[in-house]
Amino acid sequence: SHTVECLLEMGCRVVVLDNFHTGHRKNLAGVKDHPSLWVVEANVADGLWPALMDVERDWGQVYGMIHLAAQTSVVYSMVNPLDDIRNNYVSTAQVLEYARSRGVKKVVFSSSAAVYGDVQVEKVSEAIVPKPLSPYGIHKLSSEQLMYCYREAHGVATQPLRFFNVYGPRQDPGSPYAGVISLFVKRATQGQPLTIFGDGEQTRDFIYVKDVASAVAQACLSSGGQGEPMNIGTGRAITVNQLVETIRSLCHSTSEIQHLEPRSGEIRHSCAIVERAEQQLGFVAKTSVKDGLRDTIDWMREDG
Repeated sequence: SHTVECLLEMGCRVVVLDNFHTGHRKNLAGVKDHPSLWVVEANVADGLWPALMDVERDWGQVYGMIHLAAQTSVVYSMVNPLDDIRNNYVSTAQVLEYARSRGVKKVVFSSSAAVYGDVQVEKVSEAIVPKPLSPYGIHKLSSEQLMYCYREAHGVATQPLRFFNVYGPRQDPGSPYAGVISLFVKRATQGQPLTIFGDGEQTRDFIYVKDVASAVAQACLSSGGQGEPMNIGTGRAITVNQLVETIRSLCHSTSEIQHLEPRSGEIRHSCAIVERAEQQLGFVAKTSVKDGLRDTIDWMREDG
């Protein structure tokens, strides 16, 4: 929804294709009556031709595609790998086949830092050989490779973006697979215990959702990007313990902290080297973790 708003502000006509399995229509409430927005309820994995038939008739050829449809939980993928294949790999194949058959100018894909696996360095560059530890990471990497195939074999301009830990307003804290920040904020504001898996010294690169939306729009509409995978992060690491203390402070919370055993398939350290995105797209994340957390907390309080 943040990407939709960004594109509309840039003067684009935008088609949203979503089955609303994990997303919510209310996330588009601020733009639902916009004359340049068209919402189609459909599953990307079922194919795009029937779903976009009316769009093609009334608005003409699709210029660019931003493929954000995914099952986004590492934990879910570990226990439901076949479902993850359909949502995260088959859907990519459907997007690329549509793009090839319709002459789409650019396809941007939301990949993930999960493709790297548990690397033995503090900061990760795109040159590191990926060794994913979960079906989620495997299917994201496989999708990247399929995009390379379509670029080389069919001339489809593709750009994979490897998102690091995205957070911000509209992330659903009620989902059993919600992002860690939305869960921490929800529990901190309610005075409930905060659960950390492992010792809490694992590091992550948390990037604010509006910064990510800006990167996605730039990748789709600009000539920047040469088709190689590109890290989208801040380049700054924070431990989970530091994150929790910052959230408790901003929420004025006295929630206790509980430590449990580490979860299977999760990596120890994850922080992006972001020079490629800066050099090829001119993209630099602008929002600090503290400011992003403050906005997220304010939104969650207003949303109830």
